[in-house]
Amino acid sequence: MENWKSVLRFLPLTLLALLLAGCGEENLTALDPKGPQSQWLYDYMILSLVIMIFVAVVVFSIFFIILFKFRRKPGDDAYPKQVHGSTALEITWTVIPIILLAILAVPTITGSFMLADTEPEGDHTVTIKVTGHQFWWQFDYEDEGFTAGQDVYIPVGEKVVFELHGQDVIHSFWVPALGGKVDTIPGITNHLWLQADEPGIFKGKCAELCGPEHALMDFKLIALERDEYDAWVAGMQEPPEPQEALAQQGREVFENNGCLGCHAVNGMGTASGPALNNFANRKTIAGYLDFTDENLEAWIRDPESLKQGNNMLAYPDMSEEDMTALIAYLRSLSIE
Repeated sequence: MENWKSVLRFLPLTLLALLLAGCGEENLTALDPKGPQSQWLYDYMILSLVIMIFVAVVVFSIFFIILFKFRRKPGDDAYPKQVHGSTALEITWTVIPIILLAILAVPTITGSFMLADTEPEGDHTVTIKVTGHQFWWQFDYEDEGFTAGQDVYIPVGEKVVFELHGQDVIHSFWVPALGGKVDTIPGITNHLWLQADEPGIFKGKCAELCGPEHALMDFKLIALERDEYDAWVAGMQEPPEPQEALAQQGREVFENNGCLGCHAVNGMGTASGPALNNFANRKTIAGYLDFTDENLEAWIRDPESLKQGNNMLAYPDMSEEDMTALIAYLRSLSIE
């Protein structure tokens, strides 16, 4: 009785774990594929699961048949029939695993070639250079001549090639809803291609432990229809100038405090900090904070308290007037 009480104590925890296993964020799961890569991975996972279930059912069925049919009965003292060295049994348990492995091997080989095919398709294939930093992502559109930070934009329904680099330590570039993860390694160039079958915002993660704020190294992949994507590219190539007087004053604060040394606002960026061409279009600050004036001011004044090891300069003594103007300028960096 005491043993059953011990088991019952863990029952609520087990049920809670099962319920939480179904929780997740939209467009941040490999179980809801939104592209050909992720669809192949999902289908292969289901195939593997079906085979494993089949094997488990067969093995346990044989186990219970043997357990009940051939259990020792009262008065049965005869020595059971020995099947050691049975050719039929040995052939059976050798051939069946070979068949199951062959079923898994064929899609594995064909899929590996498909996933590794990062050759451009057509004249309009978008190629993006990705650099992983502690703890943010840099996206260089070298053919288009500009840099984006934290948010990467791609056209819907087109193969996009990513050239992956690491600036400091090993990171791992992963958009679960669109494909598998590939490491960004300093000194080594890896490649990956992704395709989004529908417009949307797909959340990305660093999947390699890379330091104290690894868990906050998020980014967003935003898929747009081709005409919208072309308009975004044009806006990034020639960002609008601030029109309001307060924003113009904030631009002077931005330039006079050395922010341009790390954050490009027009053209190609540096390797020091994210480019800010479309900063006001982002939904988050530092990859995870809600985009509000209060969070933006807190980030500028003391970034280390919000994201350790981010290497951003702090401005704790900036006057309220300059801070207000600077925030107005950053709010004006928007690509419509």
